[in-house]
Amino acid sequence: MCGITGIFDTRHRQEINRDLLHRMNESQHHRGPDEGGLHIEPGVGLGHRRLSIIDLSTGQQPLFNEDGSVVVVFNGEIYNFQELVPELEALGHVFHTRSDTEVIVHAWEAWGEACVERFRGMFAFALWDRNQETLFLARDRLGVKPLFYALLPNGQLLFGSELKSLLAHPELGREIDPCAVEEYFALGYVAEPRTIFTSAKKLLPAHTLRVRRGRPLPEPREYWKVRFTLDQRLTATEAAEELVTRLRESIRLRMISEVPLGAFLSGGVDSSAVVAMMAHLSSDPVNTCSIAFTDPAFNEAQFAQQVADRYQTRHFVDTVESDDFGLIDTLAWLYDEPYADSSAIPTYRVCQLARKHVTVTLSGDGGDESFGGYRRYRLHLMEERLRSLLPLRIRQPVFGLLGRLYPKADWAPRIFRAKTTFQALTRDPVQAYFHSVSILRDEMRQQLFSDSFKTQLSGYDALDVFRRHAVRVESDDPLALIQYLDLKTYLVGDINTKVDRASMAHSLEVREPLMDHPLVEWLATLPSSLKISQGESKYLLKKSMEPHLPHEIMYRPKMGFAVPLIRWFRGPLKQRVRDSLTGERLLGTGLFNADYLRHLVEAHESGRRDYSAPIWTVLMFEAFLRQIEGGERIENQPDIKRQSL
Repeated sequence: MCGITGIFDTRHRQEINRDLLHRMNESQHHRGPDEGGLHIEPGVGLGHRRLSIIDLSTGQQPLFNEDGSVVVVFNGEIYNFQELVPELEALGHVFHTRSDTEVIVHAWEAWGEACVERFRGMFAFALWDRNQETLFLARDRLGVKPLFYALLPNGQLLFGSELKSLLAHPELGREIDPCAVEEYFALGYVAEPRTIFTSAKKLLPAHTLRVRRGRPLPEPREYWKVRFTLDQRLTATEAAEELVTRLRESIRLRMISEVPLGAFLSGGVDSSAVVAMMAHLSSDPVNTCSIAFTDPAFNEAQFAQQVADRYQTRHFVDTVESDDFGLIDTLAWLYDEPYADSSAIPTYRVCQLARKHVTVTLSGDGGDESFGGYRRYRLHLMEERLRSLLPLRIRQPVFGLLGRLYPKADWAPRIFRAKTTFQALTRDPVQAYFHSVSILRDEMRQQLFSDSFKTQLSGYDALDVFRRHAVRVESDDPLALIQYLDLKTYLVGDINTKVDRASMAHSLEVREPLMDHPLVEWLATLPSSLKISQGESKYLLKKSMEPHLPHEIMYRPKMGFAVPLIRWFRGPLKQRVRDSLTGERLLGTGLFNADYLRHLVEAHESGRRDYSAPIWTVLMFEAFLRQIEGGERIENQPDIKRQSL
């Protein structure tokens, strides 16, 4: 796992400023503390920070082909590189290292842009082909590894693993994108391909960008998409047996490492399944890492311990205090743009723990999306059954009126919280799912934003993100629709972003076997009845793991990886919330309605409403603003500085 960056002059061959390229590269030192390398030639500069995992002695980057005409900087892992080497050797290519990186340059020579279709792994890379005067950028299918880029007015194309490497360039614009602000307050992240700045973009997952000198910047090209055919005809028993085989293969590939390796173990079914399969594949005890919480409402440590005991792992546990909120500014620096998933705090801590013992760890991320694990999936399917009983022209006026009249009862038992359900029944499936995952829903964003900012938006609605993806779903199955939407939005913008930045802050490589693209493709061929059956989420995964995991682990209620925001904002963070939400920094942007910000604070403090998620979202936006203003830079905070030594 590494950090890459670079500058490409798309018009001429102007000299690249070495000092500037070095600063861009060093801004990502935490991603690769082992080694750093630069390559500069007329009109091209490539930078790389290395975290050594495979071929420790000869895998340095930038890395070249035989005659030096093709050079690559690469972040990630190509898990099937050992299979590709003999195939490329048979085509006449000569390898000088044992690294997966060298496969990329020879695969480009052999197959051109189609090389990415041969790679099985997580990757973001930039390749320069001098003979073709072409820069080729690529990102893995599920967006595990990030890649940002920006075209400057002078024709220079910048790219990097993190937005901070682009921000190190003094000519990159810092103008905030209004549409990105709308997306952030709806979803808690800025959805691909936007960034918070109008001047920069994210390369979409499963896309490449081929830039030729002297030609206009083209649109990125898609090379893969998951198709929910749901046409696989297997019994539950047959599917469970095949799933175990596929899981073992995916995990076996991800256990290749020349440095200490382990796994996250939360006590949930996904991470427990990964650990169980690792234990079957390893002759040595598996290293496992867990976080315990002093607040029992969030603590799953006992369930993780059950799995650790069963497989006799080397189990490491750190306890996080309930009031571990000192990371707010650190997170704002790490994520570079507003990011509102508060589980980034425990994720940061478990990565910190893991790095004390291993350099590579496997996780269970991606399981909820492919196996149908989120509680919201079951609720959406229930709503879909209700929606199917009445046409939209009848549902909208009837349930719209009920949704307006029924009180919002955060304090009541869940069965009486019908307002959201009534509102959902007035919508089509895409609108309804977007509404269910939004942090600040439509009416809240309308109240949050100032009139002048709403004018700037010109009617743009973050729902458009979901609409754009929904039209590409090749199935009318309601579960397939929302799984596809999550694979394209939440998994990439929230989960993968969270894990990448939190792990790289500690120079830790995280591998996700449940995001193996052949596994994801196969699961998309299975009927939805194997994913959610009789109200049971992750039905197939749980059935396949019954011989391997305790019943209590698999069939207990899902807890999630959360922190006690409600209590924080009425207790130890009360003053910070008030200062941030009613202070000049937010109000001075002109984006917000001051009266509504005060309402959020006062209603939450009084206990009348639970506004913890919206408040956290605003709080992290304010922390982001503090970073870009430069008034309270935190590069030298202890948690960050330690990772750069």
